[in-house]
Amino acid sequence: MELNNKVIAITGAARGLGLAMAKNLARQQAKLALIDTNIEALKLVQDSCLELGAQSVECFKANVSKESQVEQLFESIVNHFGCLNGLINNAGILRDGLLVKAKDGHVSEKLSLSDWQAVIDVNLTGVFLCGREAAAKMIETQSEGVIVNISSICRSGNFGQTNYSAAKAGVAAMTVTWAKELAKHNIRACAIAPGFIATEMTASMPAKAIQQAESAIPLKRMGKSKEIAETVAFIFQNDYLTGRVLEIDGGARL
Repeated sequence: MELNNKVIAITGAARGLGLAMAKNLARQQAKLALIDTNIEALKLVQDSCLELGAQSVECFKANVSKESQVEQLFESIVNHFGCLNGLINNAGILRDGLLVKAKDGHVSEKLSLSDWQAVIDVNLTGVFLCGREAAAKMIETQSEGVIVNISSICRSGNFGQTNYSAAKAGVAAMTVTWAKELAKHNIRACAIAPGFIATEMTASMPAKAIQQAESAIPLKRMGKSKEIAETVAFIFQNDYLTGRVLEIDGGARL
């Protein structure tokens, strides 16, 4: 798929990886539907993308875990642009914690159901809802389509991330399923599993924690947001790529 003039929706576009993806696609003159709960931050991203060469950029406020909001979101995107060619399912949250925290036989804390459910709602159900509605609109408008889901190196399981790991494993499984189901409609589906990436979130970590993490990565550094963004563009542009999870992690293994 050539990116010029294609309509691509990006969830979680206000910062981090979503911001990097939006800017990279803007340079390739795509039309962008930017989605986030922070509409003020989205407006700044919109201005940047237009300056970089995007054909058109529109901002949409939505909570991806709410079915009615997601249905209205994709209806609005198609009403505005006339079609939909791509979706990047990037929105996500963290609520880390041990399954149980205990010492000397005494359990002092348990991972709460609310923290479990919050992550599942956004990181898994949100991906499902956006993917479903995007696919429906692609089919209805007879648009060539690509869905890119953001999974994680943590999909194989990571200490203190029961909820996040479970969600990202589910995202990877849904990606393969969608690739099989949607191919007949000229829709491809892939996922990216980033490793340790330098974003605003990781920048707030203690320097010692960052050093420890980098030492475990064969390439001895965190990934860059632009390296994930470039992988997204590659997926869109390679018409024979579907049903795969691309590991962009510097060779790291948990």
